[in-house]
Amino acid sequence: MNVLANSNTNSGTTPSSPACADQMRHDWAVEEIEALFALPFNDLLFHAASVHRRNFDPNRIQISRLLSIKTGKCPEDCKYCPQSAHYDTGLPKEDLLEVETVLAAARAAKESGASRFCMGAAWRGPGKDFDLVLRMVEGVKALGMETCASLGLLNAEQARQLKGAGLDYYNHNIDTSPEHYDEIITTRTFEDRLDTLAHVRDAGMKVCCGGIVGMGEKKDDRARMLQTLANLDKHPESVPINLLIKIPGTPLEGVEDTDPFDFVRTIAVARIVMPESYVRLSAGRQAMSDEMQALCFFAGANSMFCGERLLTAGNPSPDSDRSLFGRLGLKPEGV
Repeated sequence: MNVLANSNTNSGTTPSSPACADQMRHDWAVEEIEALFALPFNDLLFHAASVHRRNFDPNRIQISRLLSIKTGKCPEDCKYCPQSAHYDTGLPKEDLLEVETVLAAARAAKESGASRFCMGAAWRGPGKDFDLVLRMVEGVKALGMETCASLGLLNAEQARQLKGAGLDYYNHNIDTSPEHYDEIITTRTFEDRLDTLAHVRDAGMKVCCGGIVGMGEKKDDRARMLQTLANLDKHPESVPINLLIKIPGTPLEGVEDTDPFDFVRTIAVARIVMPESYVRLSAGRQAMSDEMQALCFFAGANSMFCGERLLTAGNPSPDSDRSLFGRLGLKPEGV
């Protein structure tokens, strides 16, 4: 399949972009996406960077801060997650944080340059403390920040309440392809996740939804994951692409390392098939070299989490990120 129309990789000229490059398509065939993954690396990055430049300032990065507001004791059995009650990872368990503790963290995040504050709770779905989370959302919104939450499965009424409290984004990743999903999670279905995304859309919130690379999936699973996201009725406004952090005590602690170029390819293909979405470089950055992160930014990643903790995992320090941004000439949005 010729996904780079009129390209000539032997001529020394840059390939032209396909006619579909900037169209908001929702009818991607998996074979088309697999063909993008199969392009020569330089051609793929040229294509992705071209799409990125037509839709965004290539030297601006949206910065978010993520806080775990309730840690551990999650009833789900996601094989990558140290917060699952099914696995012994040595993670301290914490009840829901106090509202003022969360708001203090949000104020600090804003002062450090974050424009969005994300709150994650290790729940199957909101429970008895949901009213406190609504107060957190209201408080963060009052600070003038964008608000995001990841609270597990939602029903329609819970989604409406979050919208009413001022929630801008709801994060609920599909994690992997429909075909690989049951190898990773058995306590909730792929369809459960899609139902939650539908409730979020119906309530009028924006969707933050992506997946994880490196969980033993095949290359066509990555294509099918991106196909699922790109063929939603509306593309997610934010698409986090995570590199698996192999946590001791989880079933995936011994999985084979992901080729860095394969990860960059996933970023690039996400940019091409969802041209107007923010593609977020998410978990796993601490294990990435500066050069690998720079390739991700060139391939179309234009969002990231700042702060030394990403829920329960390590993340590069703000000083490291500022240094990298300075070396690359990147600036946070709004600065």
